[in-house]
Amino acid sequence: RVFTPPNALVGLRLKLRCTPGDGAERYGPAREVESSGPVEAGPGACTFDARHLYTGRVCGHGSVRAVTYNILADTYAQTEFSRTVLYPYCAPYALEIDYRQNLLKKELAGYSADLICLQEVDKAVFVDSLAPALDAFGLEGLFKIKEKQHEGLATFYRRDKFSLLSRHDIAFSEALLGEPLHKELCDQLAKYPLVQEKVLQRSSVLQVSVLQSTTDPSRKLCVANTHLYWHPKGGNIRLIQIAVALSHIKHVACDLYPSIPVIFCGDFNSTPSSGTYSFISSGAIAEDHEDWVSNGEEERCSMALSHPFKLLSACGEPAYTNYVGGFHGCLDYIFIDKNALEVEQVIPLPSHEEVTTHQALPSVSHPSDHIALICDLKWK
Repeated sequence: RVFTPPNALVGLRLKLRCTPGDGAERYGPAREVESSGPVEAGPGACTFDARHLYTGRVCGHGSVRAVTYNILADTYAQTEFSRTVLYPYCAPYALEIDYRQNLLKKELAGYSADLICLQEVDKAVFVDSLAPALDAFGLEGLFKIKEKQHEGLATFYRRDKFSLLSRHDIAFSEALLGEPLHKELCDQLAKYPLVQEKVLQRSSVLQVSVLQSTTDPSRKLCVANTHLYWHPKGGNIRLIQIAVALSHIKHVACDLYPSIPVIFCGDFNSTPSSGTYSFISSGAIAEDHEDWVSNGEEERCSMALSHPFKLLSACGEPAYTNYVGGFHGCLDYIFIDKNALEVEQVIPLPSHEEVTTHQALPSVSHPSDHIALICDLKWK
């Protein structure tokens, strides 16, 4: 594979001499064509090329290939702060949405997935680009916007494997205030007005879709997708958000559709050592956990919380799923109901060498600052 250095061709105009072969009598004599704009370098070898070797085919009807991926919203990539502070190592043209969209579509199409949960999806990108492209590969898309940010969550499912039974999307702040389901948590939170205010200011959302197998109607899935609050000191906010999420998922997967398996994907902005990860994995969080004081004593809110699910991180705890100049860590997960589902295979992540070829992410060969997680699951 010949790799073109990222900036080698940018700004050049190429003059090509087009000489028809055997069909010259049909097409006429040779002509010179000049490109109408600057020619950009291609991505060369992409971080996902090797991964596609594992995902060339759709897996069989007894299995489900799931993907979760924060694709980096254009609204965040295209700012002066992003270009100069967050991603100064990334060639400016590689942050452009047209360039990244093409890489994304190539990457996602090559995974041959049955379920794709995306975070940081611009509405225009979903409507004009991703939904039509993935539709051509047999995937139906659902979108839930975060009103304040103009980006949101997208869940895609393979039409010949699943049909959509129902949708149960919520905004955390609205659900917390308005749904009787969360009254107890809301009452507890009211004791901590500073934290309550922060929680209610967030526009984070949860997307929940109930799918039914097209070949075996007795098999249903509750597929949840979320993107939790990002701030490094926001562990207490994330604990409240995930408590709302798990309570809502319990309502869907235990009350509305008793005993259906859960697949919970997303960017949880939480490392494996965090309270949020511990709460999801163990089923409980103690009121004295250090994350309740993640932003200092002034914003302490101590609660003992629990949920009924037995959830497992299907892709384990990778060294990182987010790799930028100033940070790398594991923030993204595919949690599965380990009573009903098991992992057939985890698609290996790109090598460290591939991730750091251009210093960090995003880059000319990788469209986001996160890395997709992919695994094949099967019913027990």
